[in-house]
Amino acid sequence: MGEITTKLLVLGGGPGGYVAAIRAGQHGIDTVLVEENRLGGTCLNVGCIPSKAMIHAAEAYHAAVLQAGDASPFGLSAGPPSLDFSRTVAWKDGIVGRLNTGVASLLKRGGVKILRGRGQMVDGKTCLIETDTGPERVRAEHVILATGSVPAALPHLPFGGRVISSTEALSLPKVPATLAVVGAGYIGLELGTAFAKLGAKVTVVEMAERILPAYDAELTRPVARRLGALGIEVLLGAKATRLSGDALDVEVGGEPRKIPAEVILVAVGRKARTHDLGLERLDLDMSGPFIRIDERCATSMRNVWAVGDVTGEPMLAHRAMAQGEMVADLVAGRRRAFHKVAIPAVCFTDPEVVSAGLSPDEARAAGHEIRTGLFPFAANGRAMTLGAEDGFVRVTARADNHLILGIQAVGAGVSELAAGFGLALEMGARLEDVAGTIHAHPTLGEAFHEANLRALGEALHI
Repeated sequence: MGEITTKLLVLGGGPGGYVAAIRAGQHGIDTVLVEENRLGGTCLNVGCIPSKAMIHAAEAYHAAVLQAGDASPFGLSAGPPSLDFSRTVAWKDGIVGRLNTGVASLLKRGGVKILRGRGQMVDGKTCLIETDTGPERVRAEHVILATGSVPAALPHLPFGGRVISSTEALSLPKVPATLAVVGAGYIGLELGTAFAKLGAKVTVVEMAERILPAYDAELTRPVARRLGALGIEVLLGAKATRLSGDALDVEVGGEPRKIPAEVILVAVGRKARTHDLGLERLDLDMSGPFIRIDERCATSMRNVWAVGDVTGEPMLAHRAMAQGEMVADLVAGRRRAFHKVAIPAVCFTDPEVVSAGLSPDEARAAGHEIRTGLFPFAANGRAMTLGAEDGFVRVTARADNHLILGIQAVGAGVSELAAGFGLALEMGARLEDVAGTIHAHPTLGEAFHEANLRALGEALHI
């Protein structure tokens, strides 16, 4: 058995782990990264990146179908489009491969040693890795646990055969004729919408009384309207019970119903990956199923850190990256702390949804007296030129000093506004700061400007 002694061991090569290792390498810290599968973790390989590629391809195909049917609002027309789905998947896989190579190159440039294999923690300083060339034992002064998450399964609909997770959904050999999506969170709606645009008949089954239950109803109404326009049937207050032949049995309001389903996508969330890693040998305080951490991502064990999905919500790649970067700085001797106030969350649905900071209801629940401003894209020139007027930008601020507490948006392309929203919160901007910033015309970002003006009672274009 080989033995390696290092300053820092990173267990997991997803967004949190590989960013921590890259930053540690930049600091000159002797670092070992352990990854069982492909670098980049869920996000790069079977999550964020491939799903957005699939969503874009689906939108392009759907637009071509509309043009062939003279449904384009711009007067475009073309012959009937065709789709070679195998080429779509190959294109998506090519993007993933390029990014895998890029991550490996960045780690190599930072002098990070990569061990491929499953890591098992022996104690808070030691990890045993089963590699293709034999076992390796790594002893480290610091350990970062970045083991991520896995799709959550339903006991009565276990994964296998026709029942798939988001991982398998991104590698289907063909577009299914009928698709049942169990769960109307962001994963289910993103993929369900994409497959509907690719030609599948999609039915969404959700136990809650509305879609995207983590977001307020005002934000989700445009998404619900679009689902209907795409022919996606959404069953709310519904429970998927079992497979029945080529159908999925569902209870809606206590009444049984059969949903035709060539494929069933179960998208009811994700759970922390804490099993089969030897973590039970460590004296870690837990917060439910997640590893408990403080504002520095420190666990209950000295020099053992945890970042990303394994530490709980929000399970977002950019949160994991920020945490990984911070912990590497801490190991290098810098003083850092993590504050989550400015983490944007994005749903790449149609239309897209962005939320950063507090919603109006959350701000009130936190005891704030607030003022809000909402500006609709129907009054935004750029949205009109894109043929995408549904949606809005909304800002929430304290009533006394106008400090911005939260910003939300729903509309075509609003994911690209997320950085500006996060920056405003990070910098502690007031309504007057954004209102006094000149925004380029014509852009969707003008709606952010106008929302702040409107909260001040000074809106110009509504």
